Amino acid sequence: MRVFVTGASGFIGSAIVRELIGAGHEVLGFARSDAAAGALAAAGAQVHRGDLEDPDSLRSGVAMSDGVIHTAFNHDFSNFKANCETDRRAIETMGAVLEGSDRPLIVTSGTGLLTPGILATEATMQNSGSPRVASEEAATAIAARGVRVSVVRLPPSVHGEGDHGFVPMLIGIAREKGVSVYQGEGQNRWPAVHRFDAARLFRLALEKGTAGARYHGVAEEGVPFREIAGVISRRLNLPLVSKAPGEAAAHFGWFAHFAAIDNRASSQQTREQLGWQPAGPGLIEDIDQPYYFQA
Repeated sequence: MRVFVTGASGFIGSAIVRELIGAGHEVLGFARSDAAAGALAAAGAQVHRGDLEDPDSLRSGVAMSDGVIHTAFNHDFSNFKANCETDRRAIETMGAVLEGSDRPLIVTSGTGLLTPGILATEATMQNSGSPRVASEEAATAIAARGVRVSVVRLPPSVHGEGDHGFVPMLIGIAREKGVSVYQGEGQNRWPAVHRFDAARLFRLALEKGTAGARYHGVAEEGVPFREIAGVISRRLNLPLVSKAPGEAAAHFGWFAHFAAIDNRASSQQTREQLGWQPAGPGLIEDIDQPYYFQA
């Protein structure tokens, strides 16, 4: 299968490219920059230049492919709502090309948009005021037009060497403030998955997925936040401190929502339907490696 991958040079996308090529697929990688194009070519992928805000480049990439995996997203939180709407339009643009065919489209979303404080399953629908819900809303809209689209929801921590997501942000805050903090008893939980396990799930969803399905890329249902903060404390030789909600919010700033989220999520249905079995290291084992703390 010739697969068009957006976000193909990113932390998750590059793992997907490796997974697809290793399984015998041909990859057409979407590249916005010369650096991204070079990395994709070195990985053995064909390069398709373009940008999420260039609909013609999206249309032509989809038109040349047998299936699409969409992981690209602009994570600039200073312009977050506009970036979410850009993603909505990109999904709608790609869906219009796929309409009337049986070619699959895999859209990326997150478990963090589900109801907090419960064990969310693949059947749990989004319950968030975040503009990030635009991606699943767009998937639902194009599914109603007959597009074979499914959604992979990723947890707050997709971890592994090269991670530049939430855990590195926590490490940076701890370095800056001189203390590793958790809120209350620190029993709010983050689900997690290793990037290579996530990549395998995207491939399986492409090959075996059902139209309209939601899949959870969750290897661990919920790691207590205090354990994450504890590794950071020990590795940086900083105090591990509990703060009340108001103090924690002041400490974490814009990151306070993520530091306090209780986001348990199950992947039982995903494992049963696709035969996905995560094999990578767990979150605590992985973030206790030197590459997470290289300055």
